Amino acid sequence: MLLTSLMAAALVLNLMSCSARIEQPKELGAKTAPTQLAQNISEVSPPAVIQELRDSLKIYRPQVAILSPQPDEVLQDTTVNVRFQVQDLPIFKNPDLGLGPHLHVILDNQPYIAVYDLNEPLTFQDLAPGTHTLRVFASRPWHESFKNEGAYTQTTFHLFTKTQDNNPDPALPLLTYSRPTGTYGAEPIMLDFYLTNAPLHLVAQQNSEDEIADWRIRVTIDGESFVIDRWEPIYLKGFKPGKNWVQLEFLDELGNPVKNAFNNTVRLITYEPKGKDTLSKLIRGELSTTAARGIVEPNYSAQKPVASPEPAATPELLPPASEILPEPAATPELLPPASEILPEPAAIPELLPPASEILPEPAAPSDPLSPVELLPAPSDETSAPQLHPEEAATPDPERA
Repeated sequence: MLLTSLMAAALVLNLMSCSARIEQPKELGAKTAPTQLAQNISEVSPPAVIQELRDSLKIYRPQVAILSPQPDEVLQDTTVNVRFQVQDLPIFKNPDLGLGPHLHVILDNQPYIAVYDLNEPLTFQDLAPGTHTLRVFASRPWHESFKNEGAYTQTTFHLFTKTQDNNPDPALPLLTYSRPTGTYGAEPIMLDFYLTNAPLHLVAQQNSEDEIADWRIRVTIDGESFVIDRWEPIYLKGFKPGKNWVQLEFLDELGNPVKNAFNNTVRLITYEPKGKDTLSKLIRGELSTTAARGIVEPNYSAQKPVASPEPAATPELLPPASEILPEPAATPELLPPASEILPEPAAIPELLPPASEILPEPAAPSDPLSPVELLPAPSDETSAPQLHPEEAATPDPERA
């Protein structure tokens, strides 16, 4: 009896532990070495910065709802406006880094659309008549899905009439492919998916003859396959530059595919090393936790560290004002007192003799050999001048 009670208690504890695991997968931890999953594909530890940022989101348990369209609603249009409601998780995009908590919205089995604004509806246009299914779940900034209860919701609606397409069986397990998709600029690349209606491993393994079937996920990357049995994101290396294809399949405990809509999905991705986008920088460790914290906290403002200015910007230390001497180039020329100031030599006027001593300069003689003016020789027509006695110079008696 005692043994039976102990076994029952142990079973209850196992169920409780397993329930917690299915809602919140175990913490992502560092691996001592890569795990080889296929010939070229290996599993490695999540990037360190992402692990640190992930801790900041532990306080949230998002609750997601689709407000419109309503379940099983029949619409008379090919355009559908979808509105969402999210509780216990801020939905935003950091304007500088371009990432933030958001929703993954999947119409039928198309690649997801990331929604960062709940104030505007998401509009789908030109949809085909018939049945369509929306699957929506909350996602972390690096596109890892929240896996707590309530983080996922889905609804099936119809345009004009109902059909069998895009209509998953609610009684069967359903696999929702999330990542990888699109273009990547760094490795490792995260693989993530969402499970609904999947039994817990421990419950399924209690009795191999019961009706509770265990499950596995078969992953095929460029033709190389491996199987995983845990519901958590894994980080993979080994993708070749350029195009790669990834396939996810839901298998039962015998390895057989479980037939349900969307349980077998293939995506084409592009790997371009040395990407410059924010996610690539996070994966390579080029952004610190402080620099990237704005993608997990909506009102976070990175504090600039108080540090000495760079050497190029360091101001020159000057001596006290009393010791400051003007630069030589700016030193004014010292001049003597006004009484000692003499005009520059170039400005000194030429000293001239007194006016009484100034004699006119002699006219240049026409003939330097004789001071006597030469008169032309008399001609027949011109007579020589006659001297008259009264015109002769009279001697001065005083001088005699």
